[in-house]
Amino acid sequence: MTDNYLDVHIDRDVAVLTLNRPAKLNVMDVATRVRLAQTIRRFGTGDVVRGIVLTGAGRAFSAGEDLQSVPTSYDEIHEAFATFHDITRAILETKVPVIAAVNGIAVGGASEITLCCDSRIGTPATEYYQPENHRGIIISNASSFLMGRLVRNHAMRIILGSNRIGADEALRIGLLDEIVAPQTLVDRAVEVIRQWNSDPRTTALHLGLLRPRPEDVEAAFAREDDAARQSWESGAFTEGIEGFWASKNAAPTAPTTSN
Repeated sequence: MTDNYLDVHIDRDVAVLTLNRPAKLNVMDVATRVRLAQTIRRFGTGDVVRGIVLTGAGRAFSAGEDLQSVPTSYDEIHEAFATFHDITRAILETKVPVIAAVNGIAVGGASEITLCCDSRIGTPATEYYQPENHRGIIISNASSFLMGRLVRNHAMRIILGSNRIGADEALRIGLLDEIVAPQTLVDRAVEVIRQWNSDPRTTALHLGLLRPRPEDVEAAFAREDDAARQSWESGAFTEGIEGFWASKNAAPTAPTTSN
């Protein structure tokens, strides 16, 4: 089943949700983010499937938010944050395991979505990239809490440095749990879910015990929202987005020649 840029199919009683906009590296517009949260909640009850796999079509997991224009008010930023935050809530509310099958680069909000999943499996092509700090943008999805929970002291350099983290390093520091061949990625994620969720009753209870507490996640949301407002009021957010668009739309320069 395809719902615009989100494909859904059932593989051996596991729901595989695929972000399917490969021509744009699976960037997520508002409608896709809303549908993703709704779909996770629909399958997350445990009544239909044993677990959920999130992945992307083509060479990217997702390049994050679909930035079509420079926001004209903080309210627009807040609304964008809200749709990402709701995906995080939906994942953490499920009664079944959720695994991110990170098939390629995961940028910004998409990278952050993987942090709240119960496991992250990658391929040699997997990359994590948090460019926000160098664009005047503020991290979201409770990543200010979840990143440190996963990788501890590495969180500072990942967020502040805005450097790409390749698959091997991601595995070493704990962003990834394992690396497999690209052609086996989704199958491996499905296999892990079926192994983990042999008894849905106890699995749901353990998920509740092992996942971050809702109050900690909500506190992180609030802090991130406040930081985003401050970034907007300082002008950093607007300048960062304008710079991003200027770099994307810049005409190529002619090569210099020497006489």
